Amino acid sequence: MPQLHKLQVAVAAASPYRYDPSAFRAVFEPHFTLLAGVHRNSTRYATRPALHDPVSDRTWTYAELWADTNRLARGLRAAGVDSGDVVAFALLNCPEFALLWIATLRLGASATPINFRLASGEIAHILDDSCPAALIYDASIAGAAHEAVARAGHRPALLAVVTGEGSPRATAEHQPVAAARDFGELLSAGAADEQDLPLPDADIYAETTRLYTSGTTGLPKGVSLNNLVEVLSAHDVAMHFPLSPEDRTLNMTPWFHRGGLYSGGPNPVFYVGACAVPLRSFDAGTVLDWVERHRLTFLIGAPTNLALLSAEQQAHPRELASLKGIVTMGAPLDREACLRYQTLLTPNIFNGYGTTEAFWNTFLRPGDLPDHAGSAGRACTDDDVAVVRVHEHR
Repeated sequence: MPQLHKLQVAVAAASPYRYDPSAFRAVFEPHFTLLAGVHRNSTRYATRPALHDPVSDRTWTYAELWADTNRLARGLRAAGVDSGDVVAFALLNCPEFALLWIATLRLGASATPINFRLASGEIAHILDDSCPAALIYDASIAGAAHEAVARAGHRPALLAVVTGEGSPRATAEHQPVAAARDFGELLSAGAADEQDLPLPDADIYAETTRLYTSGTTGLPKGVSLNNLVEVLSAHDVAMHFPLSPEDRTLNMTPWFHRGGLYSGGPNPVFYVGACAVPLRSFDAGTVLDWVERHRLTFLIGAPTNLALLSAEQQAHPRELASLKGIVTMGAPLDREACLRYQTLLTPNIFNGYGTTEAFWNTFLRPGDLPDHAGSAGRACTDDDVAVVRVHEHR
């Protein structure tokens, strides 16, 4: 046996066929990014819808999405935002949110969506914690944004306000922060040079998105996500829904959190080549009208959204045949509610459980329901889940 071992070592040392991963790493690490996927779709699905806003009846094809995010990225750069900077934005679900998120990635900067419901002191805390180069906010929260900037030790060099269609103009008591630019100016500023910005020089480990979370207590804490996490999150949704280029999704809850931006929101939608439909604020009647009118295939929200949808559908039925599924999260799904939603809305109800840091950890699929309603579900594809007994002292 010792002689055989020595022979194996000698053969291995002399073999010219040893695996060298350097060529693979040279391609994988710089290019396996969500932005590379969106770039591919700008030609692969150039004429297909990427983003549709029913309020303005404006649709962006993938070619137009890529062109507008190029203009916006150039506008941000002209305003002083550069690679490695942080771009904070407190926006409702709207086209500007989606454009700004992709434009920030195109600069190689870190996108930091902020909960637009936060108090001014909490927004000020985020400004001081992340020191963003830019803060873009919706006109409807101009008062909180103004107060946050005044209270924070760090003042972003660029302040901009979104006052697009569906976004109320600032009232006298909620005037925009002094010197805040209109969001449209940033797009216009970048339109002078239509040449595509090169993809940023960033690898799979570079931070792309920073989400602030604190559960129910304490000040918001930043959770950094990187290029690889962006792609794996998109893959997760593509597998679990599943999500395809033919789908049209609508989030009934905000995009600023992990369950919004990543569960059927711009992250997986733009990566697979589907279409995202932004909803500024939830209204059950509006959602069901849009499902019927725009042939939406997936709705994503919380159990409270589903309760209101089912009540509205029972009172005023719509044609919901296009729905492939409704994905809910944030609370357990009990059996009685599950049966009601399956009867009134769609038989395909999903319930996810997860965290900002790790996305979904468990998932209840339609095949698990209604028998396993109320449980956290089965482990997701790349997750391990253990059931443990908690003892009194350990």
